Amino acid sequence: MKKFNRLIMTFIVLLSTFVSGCSLPGLSGTSNDSIAVGTMGTSESQIMGNIVRLMIEHYTNAKVEMVNNLGSSIVQHKAMMNGDVDITATRYTGTDLAGALGMEPVNDPEKALKIVQHEFQERFDQTWFDSYGFANSYAFTVTKEMAEKHNLETVSDLRPFVADLKLGVDNAWLKREGDGYEGFIEEYGFEFGKTFPMQIGLVYQAAANGKMDIVLAYTTDGRIKAFDLKVLKDDKHFFPPYDSSLVATNDILRKHPKLKDILQKLSGKITTEKMQDLNYEADGELKEPSIVAKEFLEEHHYFEQEK
Repeated sequence: MKKFNRLIMTFIVLLSTFVSGCSLPGLSGTSNDSIAVGTMGTSESQIMGNIVRLMIEHYTNAKVEMVNNLGSSIVQHKAMMNGDVDITATRYTGTDLAGALGMEPVNDPEKALKIVQHEFQERFDQTWFDSYGFANSYAFTVTKEMAEKHNLETVSDLRPFVADLKLGVDNAWLKREGDGYEGFIEEYGFEFGKTFPMQIGLVYQAAANGKMDIVLAYTTDGRIKAFDLKVLKDDKHFFPPYDSSLVATNDILRKHPKLKDILQKLSGKITTEKMQDLNYEADGELKEPSIVAKEFLEEHHYFEQEK
């Protein structure tokens, strides 16, 4: 019986060795060619992750594994440092300046980008790519009717009547240090008449139906366009820039020499307004993020003419 068991175990080991060493029909690449792309749970991150996946699959034979629903940028960063993920699809300058790098906020978008690109290269042996072209930042938002009535273009334009305004805002921002409410009052020199803490997902409807005069929103949220709202320009540059890019380990870029040029094709190709549209397709029209990504790339022919 023991001899029989040894024969069975030998057979299993040989079989597993044979299977792991061979590519099955229909699969592109081997395990060495596999590239793991990490995303957070937001529609934005899922869409961009699938855009990255589809670009790699379009231009190479590499197999892409999606690692979805990573809880935050810090979790994404740890996954890359641990070797569990090769690429993270959505990283934001302002978030990682404070988080992964532990540095002070930088209000100039170009300077912030240069800093994270240099620091990630030096500290982590990772490449922070140029921005996709959009920024997911905090923004004060009103209805277009209100903007036209009071000739509102910037946050400073609110000053003459701000004491009469009701502000709907994420509760975390009211207590946030640095770029929270206290810092805002110091920078702009005024405060709103009343503040109403609420879930971020409810602020858009609250502005559209007149329950709030102004709300603090996210610039790439598709509901800004869906509810026909207007984003006021942060003319004092109070909020740090949150320009979005992908980050890749230099190890994966060395293993796949063409990968950097492929992914660089996405730089500067998605405006904040376009990201609003893509997010709304997922959140408002309930399309799968993978479908939104595929249709976007097909529309632009996978940026085949880009260098």
